Amino acid sequence: MISIEIKPYLLHKKHVFRIAVGARTNTPILLIKLKYDCFEGYGEASMPPLYGESIVSATHFINTFDFSPFSSPLEIRAINNALNLHAEGNPAIKAAIDIALHDLIGKMKNMPLYEYFNLPKKELKTSKTIGIDSAEIIRQRVLEAAEFHFLKIKLGGDNDAEIINAVRSVSDKPLFIDANQGWTNKEEARDKIEWLKQEGAVFIEQPMPKMAFNDMEWLAAHSTLPLIGDEGIQKLEDVKTASNFYHGINIKLMKSAGLQEAFAMANLAKSLNLKIMLGCMSETSCAIAAASHLGAMADWIDLDGNLGVTNDPFQAHQIINGHIHLNDTNGIGLINPDWNKIENYE
Repeated sequence: MISIEIKPYLLHKKHVFRIAVGARTNTPILLIKLKYDCFEGYGEASMPPLYGESIVSATHFINTFDFSPFSSPLEIRAINNALNLHAEGNPAIKAAIDIALHDLIGKMKNMPLYEYFNLPKKELKTSKTIGIDSAEIIRQRVLEAAEFHFLKIKLGGDNDAEIINAVRSVSDKPLFIDANQGWTNKEEARDKIEWLKQEGAVFIEQPMPKMAFNDMEWLAAHSTLPLIGDEGIQKLEDVKTASNFYHGINIKLMKSAGLQEAFAMANLAKSLNLKIMLGCMSETSCAIAAASHLGAMADWIDLDGNLGVTNDPFQAHQIINGHIHLNDTNGIGLINPDWNKIENYE
């Protein structure tokens, strides 16, 4: 029988994190541990307030879900189907359960998850994210990210040019640009994209509001850089029409409800010739470790959500010179997790 334990947690950021739609200094997390036989599997739900989930809602979801009809984690497809039927939405807590189930399955099968998904082991060049801030702080953050090969730059406010000028004053590295739906005029967005191409941008993530379908369709036809859907692409169903508005998709476990859906999204995207970005929220090394196992499917990696925090309770895959090095620990790759030493946050 599968049993579950939960711990609410508050993940503190090293710096104020600013994007086009707000700022925060921490992220509510619900950590979970599933037990089956002699195995333990770990997962997490990262819930930035912007997306509507909370420790209260995630705890309620867990407390009202019944694991008793399932005899083993190997019934993961049936369990995930039951999770989706249990309540609409709630993708982060569903992802937590899905991650923990995959952790259990990897341990039961005595293999790391990349093997379970029949993927090669690959070193992953992750970008390092720089939030919206003053020019002085931007320069400092860029210098701190010296080991990374790509910089992910948040734009969409009223100081886009100031930010890019600050970055370029100290670095010539290629840039992943994330506007977080911050541009609202399609012609201005097109012109900004052309300017950013000259500044060394690789792609533009979610330039306009996710519901601006006509504008995004026009922009996708006129953009000189690939457009990547993030807020506009949540789950598998969204991928089917993604090519109308984007040239690629950003897959995040916290919005896809876990690895099973993310893997299906990546396969469908490949069949539709869409580029794949593998991204994250502010997360502990638990969720980052899980997502990393799908890295071989991605064109671009943005799995740095555990690097900008001060109280990560887990250790997993090492990052050396900007590369994530997958370890061969069974399951998602956590190194000697100690559940009892993790302090609850209420």
